[in-house]
Amino acid sequence: MPTLRKLRHMMATTSLRAPLVWYRHQSLKANDIFLASYPRSGSTWLRFMLFESLLGEASGFGSVNQAIPDVKLHRAGLPLMPGGARLIKTHEVYQPQYRKAVYLLRDPRDVALSEYAYQTALGLVDQNLDGYLNRFLHESVNPFSSWRAHVESWLNAPLEKEQLLVIRFEDLRADTVNTIIEIANFLGLKPDEQRIRRAIADNTIERMRAKEKEKPQRASKRGQFIRSGSVGGWRANLNPAQVALFRATVGDVLTRIGYPLDAKPVEAVVNA
Repeated sequence: MPTLRKLRHMMATTSLRAPLVWYRHQSLKANDIFLASYPRSGSTWLRFMLFESLLGEASGFGSVNQAIPDVKLHRAGLPLMPGGARLIKTHEVYQPQYRKAVYLLRDPRDVALSEYAYQTALGLVDQNLDGYLNRFLHESVNPFSSWRAHVESWLNAPLEKEQLLVIRFEDLRADTVNTIIEIANFLGLKPDEQRIRRAIADNTIERMRAKEKEKPQRASKRGQFIRSGSVGGWRANLNPAQVALFRATVGDVLTRIGYPLDAKPVEAVVNA
């Protein structure tokens, strides 16, 4: 039903979604902790590693989605954190109910390419990449606003340092062990480095794809939900005009969070 799927997708990007967002945020608890990100920023990989680091159990889509659920399914979440707090995933812009969160960032040029491939696999996109990038930057290609609006809602959130930890996907890839340890400390946990290293080894891209085959996800029949998880793939896949479009549209945000404006190596992160 590609036509119906597209219609539902289009409606989800309008103000008609507001009552649904309101409902999904009812019954949250004051001590809930959130793993927040814009879609296609690496949150699935992070959740799988955190699941194994916390519980010491093998991860799969079913067990992870139950233990660290999406905010729309938070009522079934498990009290994994100290004091019985729940760990909840969200792709929403910052909401006042989010009192403590880890916010995962990824270079928007890689995000846009990944989202374009994912939505194309689902039959939701019928325009070329140039048109899609304009929508990604100026409007919204999914129910969660534009990338800029999403990131700024979190970076400008009225939260103190002990309430918000900003992590870049690129740093998570480059130094996974120490980044997971940093997240664990932020969550009030005592990191077990051996368990963390086992979790990382069990959640490589190849292992994640094998887990997807065991329990296919929404895009699995048409493509892959788990893609390459590349860092800087945009350098080979965007033309100079497309790179310039990002620089002109979100260049100030890229600079704020430590990403290069042009095809240069990613610099060390400085938390915004």
